[in-house]
This record gives sequence, C-alpha cells and structure tokens, in this order.
Amino acid sequence: MYDLIIIGSGPAGMTAGIYAARREMKTLIIGKEVGGQMVWANEIENYPGFEKINAFELIERFRQQTLSFGVEMKNDEVKQIEKMADGNFLLQTNKESFQAKTVIIAMGLSPRRLAVKGEVEFNGRGVSYCANCDGPFFKNKKVAVVGAGNSALDAAEVLSKIASQVYLIHRNDRFRAFDSLITEVKSRENIEIILDTNIESIEGGDKVEKIIISNANTKEKREIELDGVFIEIGRIASTDLVKDLVERNEKSQIIVNSKTETKTPGLFAAGDVTDCEFKQISIASGQATIAALSAYQYLQLKSGKEFIVKNY
Repeated sequence: MYDLIIIGSGPAGMTAGIYAARREMKTLIIGKEVGGQMVWANEIENYPGFEKINAFELIERFRQQTLSFGVEMKNDEVKQIEKMADGNFLLQTNKESFQAKTVIIAMGLSPRRLAVKGEVEFNGRGVSYCANCDGPFFKNKKVAVVGAGNSALDAAEVLSKIASQVYLIHRNDRFRAFDSLITEVKSRENIEIILDTNIESIEGGDKVEKIIISNANTKEKREIELDGVFIEIGRIASTDLVKDLVERNEKSQIIVNSKTETKTPGLFAAGDVTDCEFKQISIASGQATIAALSAYQYLQLKSGKEFIVKNY
C-alpha cells in the first residue's frame, strides 16, 4: 500500500514525487517515459536557474533528485484505476497491480495525429513525433516537418543540423511560434517552407519514401521524395483512463480546483493534463507541488491528525 501513486513521469510527476517524499509519504511514480514531453524539446531556455540547458540533462537532473528522496519509479503504463469501497485506489498496469491511498494524475499530453493515409502504417518506419528522439537516424537524409507552432519550428531547426533537406509544411499561411524561432528557421538554407499546403498521403514500401501534398488554394498536387516525416501539430489529453472519476472540459483535460482536487476525494491532477490554460514546465512543476501537498493534507485530515502547513 502506497500513500501516493503518481501516474506520469514528466516534470509534474517527478516534482510531485519530490514534495510527497519530503512529507515522508511512501510514493511510487508510474510512467511510460521519464521526462514526458520534455523529451520532445531540444534546449530549454525558460526554466528558472538555467539560462539554457539541454532537455535530456534537465530530465536527468529531475530523475536523480526524485530518486535521491527515495521515490520509487516504474517504467510501465496504468491501464485501469478504480476507487475501492475502503476509499483507497486500485491501479492495474501492463505488469502488476498496486494500491494507493491517494493518486495524482500527471500524464501530460500525447501527440495529435495527422490522420492521413500511411501515418499509422509507417509509424516507426519513417513517421515520428519526436525530432530529438529520432532525428539522429536521418543524418544526411531528406525529411518533412508538419506543423506551425513552437514544437514544429524547433523540430525543423534541430533537423536542419542533421538532415540534408527539411521541408516545413503547414496548412495555413502563418506560423504560431515565437518570432525569434521563426527568424531562425527562415535563415536556414536547407529548410524549404511550404505554406497553405496539406499532406494527402505518406507512401513507401518497407519505409517512408515520399509524400503527396496539395495546395489548399489551387489544389495543385506535388510529390516529394524523402525519408522521414515528423508530425508536430499539437498535443491532446488522453484521459479516458479516469473519465468516470473526474470532470473534463471539451479538450478532455481534467478540471481541478485551486488545490488540484478532482471530483473524487483523494484523486488529484497536475500539469498539462489539467484545464490550466498555460502549458509550461515551470507551471506543471508548481501545480504538482500543490497536488503533492494537497494529497498529504488529505491523508492527515482523513486520519484525524492536525494539518500544519510547512512552508519550506
């Protein structure tokens, strides 16, 4: 029996683990990938204390600090969660089952699918959702990046240092990224920007060999031979796991109050998976701090003990 189980091993999950352990709560983190969405970043320039830091270095710092407090971490996926008659929670993963007095949902967001022919078939065989993870496999090759936000332009910038040619494709006529990042991408000679364009299909044999695109205005089609397609069109909340235990908004994000509580007593949520409008590492960590302290407070009050706020 754990005092707290945290679902998700990104910055929110690990921060919650640190603060829970400091309150001497027996804590377990279950996540599919340590670092969460940070693994999709290259360098991080807006995390307090670091003018610039490689994403994987920051992830490792998070992980080491979390483990140093005695938090257990398991690389697995929670497939089912239910609240039992005694008020505790039962969690079933691919491999094991666990019980916890409280739970924090910190699953972050998942990549949004492009939903075109060939995307699913070539996933892992040329189609990728993580330039930093898979980019090195495309050294001196031709790739496309689909999207218009910071993640897409960051991916294009990273890949321009690896691939021989990068096609940056977006269905509209303008980007939604930081101005400095747009300027940087436009300055790269091996990045071809293709706007007002949709990908109709991803094609190949054993792996990706080409894409078919069409202009949104003229409907003119074009075939581009390449080796990889990086899809960066946003993230979505995959919260069906707890749909019966929480309230969700129209984006399937979990609705929480100022203490990160859900409608189910003992169940909390933090980070990008919540309905907080802004999605940043520092915000996720701050919200996770509240979630861990709220979980501790919940257990103290439930056991009849006086809850004393310790602001350190």
